[in-house]
Amino acid sequence: MPTYDYICENCGYEFEQFQTIAAKPLRKCPKCGETNLKRLIGAGAGVIFKGPGFYETDYRSESYKKGEKKEKDTSGKKTEKKKTQGKTVAGTATGKRQPTT
Repeated sequence: MPTYDYICENCGYEFEQFQTIAAKPLRKCPKCGETNLKRLIGAGAGVIFKGPGFYETDYRSESYKKGEKKEKDTSGKKTEKKKTQGKTVAGTATGKRQPTT
């Protein structure tokens, strides 16, 4: 349920009230009893995500991280870089760059 801020225009009393979204705004001040309440526009609350599963990678277990590292070490082949006339060229055995599409 959202929290709404109210102020009494008669006595200046400010307070917060939990109400459903469909509830009508309050009109009667709980302090002075007059019907001069005004609902204030607030900044609202920040969104809080609780529980696992919002992003798969946020809460990986240690066993998963170890398995992923092992897999990367055994199958991760790196592209070799060759020096050709002072320039580093990545890619093919001939040292020529492949056009990108």
